[in-house]
Amino acid sequence: MLAPPTLSVVIPAYNAAQFLPAAISSVQAQTFTDWELLIIDDGSTDRTAEVVQTFQDRDGRIQLIRQTNQGVSAARTHGVEQSQGDLIAFLDADDWWLPHKLATHLARFAADPRLGISFDRVEFLTQAGEPTGQVSSARLRGLTPKHFLSENPTTTTSSWVLRRRVWQQVGGFCLQMSYSEDLEWLLRVACTQDWRIEGIEQVLTRYRTSNGGLSADLYRMEAGWNVLIDRAKTYAPELVRQEFALAQAIHLRYLARRAFRLKLPSKIGVDFMNRALRSDWRLLVSQPRRTLPTMAAVYGHHLLSDLK
Repeated sequence: MLAPPTLSVVIPAYNAAQFLPAAISSVQAQTFTDWELLIIDDGSTDRTAEVVQTFQDRDGRIQLIRQTNQGVSAARTHGVEQSQGDLIAFLDADDWWLPHKLATHLARFAADPRLGISFDRVEFLTQAGEPTGQVSSARLRGLTPKHFLSENPTTTTSSWVLRRRVWQQVGGFCLQMSYSEDLEWLLRVACTQDWRIEGIEQVLTRYRTSNGGLSADLYRMEAGWNVLIDRAKTYAPELVRQEFALAQAIHLRYLARRAFRLKLPSKIGVDFMNRALRSDWRLLVSQPRRTLPTMAAVYGHHLLSDLK
């Protein structure tokens, strides 16, 4: 009987045939090779399963698991339940890793038994996979629960590597959440105070951003964050009481900036920015470098729209 792999990679995939080859190839190109790759086809209607089967036929470490469409939280959770490694890494179907990604994270885990989740810097790409010149710049160390209440320092689950024991302790993603489910999970881990969540000052993940977007998507993101808050009230009520106003302001500012970047109608960005300032005006004082440029962009865009 073969020994289980050291690390399990889980890729949730829904109609991802176009991008999957690059994601799978980036796992196969890793300098660390003792892994298994589980790709969860979440009810795709395109050639996703065929693409995976082509790779699976040539590499016994790759496994296709099919399920009816249940959403990304269920797909990732199902993948973890079927995996065997003591370490788990997530990769979205349209992202990919640099070759030394896994080896770098494994070295960190070997050196720190209290490290529960390791993440890395993320390079942002266009939808076509071209570099934007932008790299994530969030805090890497000294992370506390409040840092996960409003923003996600890890940027994307594609940057994560975690110990299975952490997953076993706090449980999986909330299956009812389609937005902010990763942030809510990190908040749960941070609230245990049993594990460190720390980042690596290296770009090891390439993250494909979307060119399009609908205002409804941003309002669904806000609704998802509100579910996060409702869940957090059950296990961190004092944190929510103390930090809610500022956390909400930060999240609404993020949505205002995203509305501007997606070139949505200017009134959408204004709505988010106005409500951010009403939630906690201290945003202007505590985070001027992020708040003032966002205000200038959002309100400037709205003023220009009115003049046309």
